[in-house]
Amino acid sequence: MPRSKDELFNGRTVKVKYCDTCKFYRPLRCSHCSVCDNCVERFDHHCPWVGQCIGLRNYRYFFLFISSSALLCCFVFAMSALYIKFLTDDYGSIWKAMKASPVSVILMAYCFIFLWFVGGLTFFHLYLIGTNQTTYENFRNRREDSNRVYDRGLLNNFLEVFFTKVKPSINFHAYVQENELRPGTGLTPVGEADCLAGDRRAKVEDDREIGGDLLKISQRRDVEEA
Repeated sequence: MPRSKDELFNGRTVKVKYCDTCKFYRPLRCSHCSVCDNCVERFDHHCPWVGQCIGLRNYRYFFLFISSSALLCCFVFAMSALYIKFLTDDYGSIWKAMKASPVSVILMAYCFIFLWFVGGLTFFHLYLIGTNQTTYENFRNRREDSNRVYDRGLLNNFLEVFFTKVKPSINFHAYVQENELRPGTGLTPVGEADCLAGDRRAKVEDDREIGGDLLKISQRRDVEEA
């Protein structure tokens, strides 16, 4: 089976790679996360702070999280500075005001430092949204022009991220159907999603086969890391 194949998107050729773990050709902008061990649609990055991948279905909420954190830092910093000013007017000295409210000084310092991180992330992702890129595409294709394939214009890019209806999630490994147990086996039929054709087909997997597949994946990773 070829390791990759070409697909036409917006009049340009885009390479689609085959995933050895999930056993299928990845959709456009899909990438396999080694931490989650699953292919993620419109993969942006794996965020250790939220403990999951950022992709098609939660990217808008991730952006709202970092942008609201940046706004909160600005608000706390401004209110703490305003309170210090009021104390300075009362005591006549900023040093006495800072000594009277050390918590405000600590909050100002903390928010100022933290704002560099969340504020920088917010502006960076505003740039990514405006150009219809992901973090993964931006870093990987920095020297290529392929990261501009999906650019639809500034307004349409923002509409795509924040106002497009997101389709239900797909388990690329297997789609489990709640059917009746087979007589005498105690096994539940398992249907595997056909991501290329879009239809589902029934398949029964044994626990030993699943364990064997996971063992092979683990051994392959150990070899690659070695």
